[in-house]
Amino acid sequence: MHIEAGVVDGAKMVLSYGTAATVLGAAAKVAYDNAKENGILSLVLKSIIATIIVFCCFEVLPHYPIGVSEVHLILGTTIFLVFGIAPAVIGLALGLLIQGLFFAQFDLPQYGINVTTLLASMFILNMAAKKVIPKGVAYKDISYTQLLKLSVVWEGAIVSWVAFWAFYGQGFGAENIQNVLSFGGAYMAVIIVEPLVDIAVLTAVKAYNKTNECAFLFDKKLCRA
Repeated sequence: MHIEAGVVDGAKMVLSYGTAATVLGAAAKVAYDNAKENGILSLVLKSIIATIIVFCCFEVLPHYPIGVSEVHLILGTTIFLVFGIAPAVIGLALGLLIQGLFFAQFDLPQYGINVTTLLASMFILNMAAKKVIPKGVAYKDISYTQLLKLSVVWEGAIVSWVAFWAFYGQGFGAENIQNVLSFGGAYMAVIIVEPLVDIAVLTAVKAYNKTNECAFLFDKKLCRA
């Protein structure tokens, strides 16, 4: 989902600064609320783990440039279900920043674009989860169909944001449309993999959790509604 350098440039980059400020402000709000509810230490520890996972997804796992961006397995739904919305958005923002600062400096100018894509998609996933997962159902007990719906929302939101930035930056020429379609088609294939990862993680939670209470490092909704 990293937009390639030059896809958006010049004065058009100003929009990315505004959208990045908006999603980072929203992230600060949910982080503050989470810290009030669960304690600052819990938030910090969950966010550190989420950041490490995100960084590994970006830098360690295979990723392929296709069309206007790159295809990554980010495990967004997994991070969201296990740690919650606040650690998820913090992990995405910091994981992306660490990669840019130390390993892919050429991506730093696009940080506003990419962090908008990730965080806005995560907030959309959070809203979708409230619709898809019935009240009274813990995350560990959701069905494969519900996992698949969440994955479609997450991956679809990312593809939609990448398409927006590509068309905003380069217009609707035939080549750009083809590049966007190539990326979108390849990225949506991740939907096949991510629900399987989610199932494996949630199955492990079920096997470990005997008291229906979550550990200090997990989101409360993971183990109880």
